[in-house]
Order: sequence, then C-alpha cells, then structure tokens
Amino acid sequence: MSTQHAPSWRDSRAADLVSRWSFMAPASVLLLAILAYPILYTLEISFSELELGTFRSAGWVGWDNYDTVLHDDRFWEALQVTGIYLAFAMPLQLVLGFAIAFLINAEWRGRGVVRALFIIPLVVAPVVAGGVWRMILDPLWGLANWALGLVGIGPFDWLGNPALAMATVIIIDSWRWTPFVTLIATAALLTLPREIFEAAEIDGAGWWTKLWRITIPLLVPIIAAVFVVRWLGAVKMFDIVLAATNGGPGRATSVINLFIYEEAFRSLKFAESAAMAIIVLVLTMVLTALFLRGSRKLEEMY
Repeated sequence: MSTQHAPSWRDSRAADLVSRWSFMAPASVLLLAILAYPILYTLEISFSELELGTFRSAGWVGWDNYDTVLHDDRFWEALQVTGIYLAFAMPLQLVLGFAIAFLINAEWRGRGVVRALFIIPLVVAPVVAGGVWRMILDPLWGLANWALGLVGIGPFDWLGNPALAMATVIIIDSWRWTPFVTLIATAALLTLPREIFEAAEIDGAGWWTKLWRITIPLLVPIIAAVFVVRWLGAVKMFDIVLAATNGGPGRATSVINLFIYEEAFRSLKFAESAAMAIIVLVLTMVLTALFLRGSRKLEEMY
C-alpha cells in the first residue's frame, strides 16, 4: 500500500516560479541579447580613451571621463533643462489626459469622432510633428501668430525667445502624448464598478462628490502606473527638440539626450558621452525604482 503526500506549500511556490520564468525566458533572452552588448560597450568606453579610427578602447583611464563630465557646467545645465521639462510636462499631460477622458466618456453627440481624432498625434512621427509645429509657430508666416493676430495678440517668437522656447516644446510634447494618457484613462474609467456610483446617487451624491470621493480614489493606482510609463518615455526626450528647436535658442531647450548626441556625433567626444549616458541611466533607474515603489504603496492603500 503506497502513501501519497500532498504537495507542500514550498513545492507549489517553486512550481509557480518555474512556470512564470518559463514563459518569460524567451523574451528575457531576446531582450538581454539586444541590450547587453550596447550597454556593456558603453560602459567599457566610459572608462577608456576611445580610438576614433577603430572605435575600440585605446587605454584604461578609470574615472577620468566621469570626472570631466561632472565638472562640465553644460552637463548640469542640460540636466536642469531636462528637469524643468519633466516637472511641467508630466503633470500637464496627466491632468489633461484624465480630464479629456472624463469629457469623452460622457454622453454627448460626436464623442466617437473626437475619440478617433485624438489618435492622430500618436501615429505622427516625432520628427514630423516637430517640423510641422515649427512651421505653424514660424514668427513671420506661421498659422499660430496669424490666428492670434486676428484678436490683436502677438506676434510671438515661439521658438526663438528663450522665455517661450521651453514652454513651446512642452506644448508640442503634450500635444503628442496627452492622447496616450487619454486612451489609458478612458479604458480605466470603463472598468470602474457602476454599482458604487449608483449607490452614491441614491444617497444624494452630486457629480463633484462622486468625482473626488469615488472616481479619483479608484483611479489612483492607474494614475500612478501611467505616471511611471510616461516618465520612462519622457526621460528619453530627444527627437521633438531636435526637429523643433535643435536645443536653442542658446541652450534653453538642450535636454540631456540632445546634449549627449551633440557631444558624441558633433564634437566626437564619445568617451565622455558614454560616461554621461551611464550617469543618466543610473539616475533613471534609481528614480524609476522609487516611482515603482511609490506606485505599489498606492495600490496597497487603494
């Protein structure tokens, strides 16, 4: 007579982990194969003197490239410009995205057409978007100044004035990425339980009360997740700035990725640029980890 033992908790947990990793393994191997070599190569030349003829390390220089970068005022200025862009663009896109999602989820004629039109900025290439907006905002022949002139405002040098250039870049970027936030927010709103809202209406809750006491608390985990996703996209800002302002006027819109590109491919300072890229990568990883931890805490709270 044989005795069968029920699987222990540890055995079932181990089987669950093996099952999960078996599904993730193909994608993980492919991702590692694609990313490992560029990252390791960048890390290597950031500690080396690069031979431009062969693009190979000509000698180990240790932390010299990092010391040069950290003492370069232009690097810190580019980080500051990037921080200003993120500080204004991220909240603007989140607020506009969720506000528009509330609007197009309401019952009114023509909302289907508006939903379809909101997809257009997402499918436009960033370089094309930057070029088109550059023509629209042209100080002499642009459509924006012509429209403002009809009501006696302007004209403005949108991309040539240091005080307006960054605001203009934020507007262009928000035009392109707010629909992304709107799509996610719209899908999230459709999944909210209707029973809660019906019960609140029976208790006499108005639209404003339902928004602040029910809808927003239920959407907090989604808002946190969207923030992290947009953060990972926004920190890579490059193409729109390159097409619209090329970092100007002066260095008013020279975000960090554009600065690294210019130092590497125009000034041919590949080793220093690699050190900048590694510093930015580490900063991004640290901040992303903090944001993910904060989003998990919000999910646990709500």
